[in-house]
Amino acid sequence: MARLRYLLLQTRNSDDAMQGQEVRCFARRLECDASAIDVFDLLKAAPPASLLVQADMILLGGSGHYSAAGEGAWLDRALESMRQIHNIAKPTFASCWGFQAMTRALGGRCVNDLPNAEIGTIELRLTEAGRADPLFGQLPPVFAGQAGHEDHVVVLPPDAMLLASSDRVPEQAFCFAGRPIYCTQFHPELDLSALSERVRAYPEYIERIASVSYDHFIACCHETPEANTLLKRFVEMVFP
Repeated sequence: MARLRYLLLQTRNSDDAMQGQEVRCFARRLECDASAIDVFDLLKAAPPASLLVQADMILLGGSGHYSAAGEGAWLDRALESMRQIHNIAKPTFASCWGFQAMTRALGGRCVNDLPNAEIGTIELRLTEAGRADPLFGQLPPVFAGQAGHEDHVVVLPPDAMLLASSDRVPEQAFCFAGRPIYCTQFHPELDLSALSERVRAYPEYIERIASVSYDHFIACCHETPEANTLLKRFVEMVFP
C-alpha cells in the first residue's frame, strides 16, 4: 500500500511551539514520518472540500488557547468542516478539542466546566459498546489516558456511540455509527514525555486546574501504553 497522507486540522496560534510538537506526537503514534502529515490552520480559513477529500485520513487534536464551547466566525467555519468530514465519511481521529468540536458540529453539546476539568493521567473505563467495538474492544476494561481540558461534552451527537468514560467526565470517547470516525476527550497521541512538554508550554493549566507545582503534577502522572496504541490500530483497521 502507498504511504498514507494525513491532514491535521490545527487550532493553534502561529507562535505556539506546540504546533510542531503536535505533528511529531501524531507521527510517533502513527509510526509515520512527520512529512506525511499536512497541516491546515483552522483559525485562518476553512479547508477546501478538495483538501478533505484528497487526504487519506484526517486528524484533529488540542487547541492550546481556543474553546469549542465558544463563539466566533472561525469556529463556525471549523464546525462546518466537521460536518463535511462526517458527510463524506472520511476516516478521522479527533482528540480533545477535536472531540468537542466534532460533538458540537453534529448536534451534541460542549460546555466550559472548570470544576470538572481534568489534567494529567486519568483512569478510563470502557462502556458496554466500547467493549464490543472493534477498535476500543482491544483495550483492557480499565486503562489510562493523558488529559488536559476544562471544556467537556455533556450531550453526544444523536448517532454517536459512547465508548469510554471517566469518573469526572462520562463522555470520554465515541464513534459514529457506520462511519470511520473516532473521537476521544483524552489524548492518545501523548505519552508522558509529550504531556510534560505540553504542560510546560501552558503552565496556566496546572495552576488553574490542578493547583499544584509542576514537579508535584508530573510525579502524579505515568505512561499510558494502552491508549497510545489507538491511532496505529485505527489505521490498521481502516486501511487493512
